[in-house]
Amino acid sequence: MDAKILGNRIASARKAQNMSQAQLAALLFISPQAVGKWERGESIPDFITINQLAEVFTVELSYFIGAPQFTNDESITKNTSSDDDANHGTQSYAEVERQLLTDFSGSSLAEADFVGVYAPKRRFLGSDLRNTDFSKADFTGSSFKGSDLHSANFTEANLKDCIFFANNLSDAIFNKTILIGTDFRSSELTAANFMDSSLINVKLSATDLTKTVFSNCSFTGMTFRSCDMSGIRLDGQVFVDVMFDRVALTGASFKGATFRSASFRSSFALTNRYYKALKTINFEGAMMDKLTYAALKGLDVDLSQVTTLS
Repeated sequence: MDAKILGNRIASARKAQNMSQAQLAALLFISPQAVGKWERGESIPDFITINQLAEVFTVELSYFIGAPQFTNDESITKNTSSDDDANHGTQSYAEVERQLLTDFSGSSLAEADFVGVYAPKRRFLGSDLRNTDFSKADFTGSSFKGSDLHSANFTEANLKDCIFFANNLSDAIFNKTILIGTDFRSSELTAANFMDSSLINVKLSATDLTKTVFSNCSFTGMTFRSCDMSGIRLDGQVFVDVMFDRVALTGASFKGATFRSASFRSSFALTNRYYKALKTINFEGAMMDKLTYAALKGLDVDLSQVTTLS
């Protein structure tokens, strides 16, 4: 494996996600200097770390060790264009018209009014959706990729089975939003506000959540993977069958929270830095089932102020 080529691919994938070396290092529990050495070709990550990089960047392993590939959003664009070119020759006018109503890719829709619309399985690739109002709308199964959703309003919207990949969702509002099977990946969620929402079977990966607000939410069957949640406050909220996998939780607060079948273990080998980060979590007044309690106790986490549930 050529260290220079591998380093260039790591740097390209990181920049495609608008991620700094420090942010990537936090997700991997390593130093920013180590990332810099990889990208300069001075050292190479081990195979376990390459697997982690593939998950963080949502690319195949072959991206790092095989022939050059497109990053996810580039390949999506290429495949979409190829499919459209091939289909236009055979589709009827009605089918093409319907496709135009379904596909809003590349559209400038800033401050658009989608309040209450029924629009399942729509596609927004590289769209300008700043300050757009999606409140009470049904966008079940829709795909938002590489789009600007800054300050979008999703109050009481139905986002079941939606995919959000590499979007700007800063200052977005998710108030009483239906979030079932929703997939958030590699998106900007600074100052995004999740209020009074039940997140069910939601996946949240490769995202900085340090400035995301969760208020009066419940989390069921949810996975947080390769996210930076340092200093996050999740006090008094409910976590059932939730997995925190390779998540930076330094200084996180779960005061008065309730846990059932929650896992804080990494699917890869645990590092000393990861152990130390877990010990900084505040579980004051939390309630846990016995299995969650035992798992954290086994990691030497301070649970002196935790109550076990029967």
